[in-house]
Amino acid sequence: MSNPLEPTGTIDEVVSSPPRARAGMFATLRVGAFLRLWLGSTIVFLGVMAQSIARSWLAFDLTGSSAALGGVLMAFGVAMIVATPWGGVAADRLPKRMVLQVAIGLLTFTSAWIGLAVLFDVIAYWMLLAASVIQAVAFALYNPARMAFITQLVPADDVPDAVALMLVNAEVSRVAGPALAGVVIASLSYGTEAVFLCCAVLFAVGLAVGFGLPRGSRAEPATPRSPLGEMADGLGYVRRRGELTGILVCTFCVVMIGLPYLAFLPAVSDGLFDAGSAGYGILSAVSALGAVIAGMLLGGLRRRLNSWHLLIAAGVLFGVGILVLAATPSFLVAAVILVPLGGGLLMFQTLGQAMLMSLSDVEFHGRIQSLVMLSFGAFGIAALPLGLMADAFGLRGTFAAMGGGVLLTMVVFGFASRGHWARTTVREPA
Repeated sequence: MSNPLEPTGTIDEVVSSPPRARAGMFATLRVGAFLRLWLGSTIVFLGVMAQSIARSWLAFDLTGSSAALGGVLMAFGVAMIVATPWGGVAADRLPKRMVLQVAIGLLTFTSAWIGLAVLFDVIAYWMLLAASVIQAVAFALYNPARMAFITQLVPADDVPDAVALMLVNAEVSRVAGPALAGVVIASLSYGTEAVFLCCAVLFAVGLAVGFGLPRGSRAEPATPRSPLGEMADGLGYVRRRGELTGILVCTFCVVMIGLPYLAFLPAVSDGLFDAGSAGYGILSAVSALGAVIAGMLLGGLRRRLNSWHLLIAAGVLFGVGILVLAATPSFLVAAVILVPLGGGLLMFQTLGQAMLMSLSDVEFHGRIQSLVMLSFGAFGIAALPLGLMADAFGLRGTFAAMGGGVLLTMVVFGFASRGHWARTTVREPA
């Protein structure tokens, strides 16, 4: 069994180790420490997604203004973009368990604070802005440490399956969390405060689960570098490695251009097909279902195909899915299309993050994952101009432009990355 703490140079080095018996994506849950990390992540993401709905509802309820709602979302997005690079430095510089615990502690505090403020009728809009900033800082700490921890908990061969599991639970939470929050808000007299207080309890449980994780220290002794110096080191390391730069730039563009399709699903349901909120729930669910299916299939595909080819194919599938969604004639067809579309996105994200970790030295994993996270901040920024485009030219035209942008990105990436394919070929185990 390979040592997950050892730096790796290429995907070929990772997969050319003696073959081991595999039982699919869920086999990684047999590793006790990873199971604990995965459970904690599932709990935390469920709380984050549920709370996001309650926070948006509360902002609108307090002000009656869509601009105020946008202010809460912008506060979160801007703070996350600023804080994420520092979160990557923390993940590489400090014990990962401690970084995770601090992040979950911040989430617990803000949820309890807002829940109690609503309960005692002292809630104010500025509190939501402050909570959004604190939660963004927490998320910027949590995500790089969570992803970088994977290579210290599972064998190198299992990293892609572990990454897929992490992304799948985020997809499931994206559907289950808002659904749970919506039911609570609609059915209980104390709906909004109940969501926040229940999320605080969820985060506290996630905090407790994390106490059993190993320390997760950096692979080599810390050098006497400042945090800013370590951030510069990470950027310089990526700039010197063309294969890492290519994957990061491709990921940034695909996520920024294509991921806003999620934000437009309510408009697809209600504006294009008059299916209302129930239709939106169905579309979100089938997109998440596609991600789950893709995660289960990815292990077998990865053992048979070149990882670079598979990454490009996944990106192309995602882009084609958005293009087809632009021309879909009915709600049923849209629901069917969202299965491979969601699957393509999950495969693309999983392979990209797994390849970044496999091709880089372990002491840089946190900083590299923080660069991946910047694409999600860019997605939030891109959603506004894309929304304005949809208002001006129609949703179908906007989807066509998004799909075309994703496909163009994959074509450029395919030509630019050809020099890396031969030495990183994934061989099928004997």
